[in-house]
Amino acid sequence: MNSFPVIDVRDVYKSFKSVDAVKGIDMHVDRGQFVAVLGPNGAGKTTLVEMIEGIRKPDKGEIQIMGKKWKGNEDELHQIIGLSLQETKFIDKLNVRETLRLFAGFFGLGGERVEEIIQIVGLEDKIKSWVVNLSGGQRQKLALGIALLNKPKILLLDEPTTGLDPAARQEVWTILRKLRDKSETSLILTTHYMEEAERLCDFIIIIDKGKILKQGTLEQLLNGDGSKRKVLEFTLDNPGSSTEKLLNDSRFRIKWEGENEKGIVEFASWEEDIPVFMSFLKKSELRLKNLEFRKKTLDDLFISLTGRHLND
Repeated sequence: MNSFPVIDVRDVYKSFKSVDAVKGIDMHVDRGQFVAVLGPNGAGKTTLVEMIEGIRKPDKGEIQIMGKKWKGNEDELHQIIGLSLQETKFIDKLNVRETLRLFAGFFGLGGERVEEIIQIVGLEDKIKSWVVNLSGGQRQKLALGIALLNKPKILLLDEPTTGLDPAARQEVWTILRKLRDKSETSLILTTHYMEEAERLCDFIIIIDKGKILKQGTLEQLLNGDGSKRKVLEFTLDNPGSSTEKLLNDSRFRIKWEGENEKGIVEFASWEEDIPVFMSFLKKSELRLKNLEFRKKTLDDLFISLTGRHLND
């Protein structure tokens, strides 16, 4: 076992003119760990990954890859990293196999590895198709295949499923789950899809406005107060000014979304809390229109931290 993290980010800052994109982030990734960096658009996710992959230099702080700094170790570190950016540019009039052979040549790899990758990403039926004719999902699978060509020890994926339809997104997830189960590759995945973070990663870092708000396993994040939290969403027949009673009641942590005229409240126990809540609504002369019981999600956590949804 290595005595150091595969990726070690220490007190890193990065600004662009008047924008502070990353503000004092500390994080590390261990061998074989899949880490999601989860946050809304503009949170600083892409800037953070670009510094980790050596494209940008931090204004302050230090980043080490496999215990080494980028300066003076560029060639060595590039050989162990696979990356896929939000949008990968291809040569339109090359087919899938030719494209993979082109990138394989950069690593001195032959046709055997190209054929392996075609199988791994499920593009067997598209090997002779020009890249320009591929769907968005197929292009993203090709980009992922390129990132995997050199059997990287570290894989950096920047919002790999943004813009894909649900079926294509599931196909990319399947490839990544197989990689997680069959290799010791470490992954940093940036995303603003909470389901993507939940499905693929064993450690989640939530960031917003360049800072880490919370980090931990999914269980630690959702049950950080030591109790199993459950959520009730509800709408009212007669919200009006009476909703002030909900917001002013200290027994329940009610969040009221005025635009949707929807209330959200967390419970520790259905059995104990719901009767009390229903009694409170009745005394306040508030009538339920709809209600939905569900488990707490990362979006609920993000709302509690920022007052906004992840996708806002």
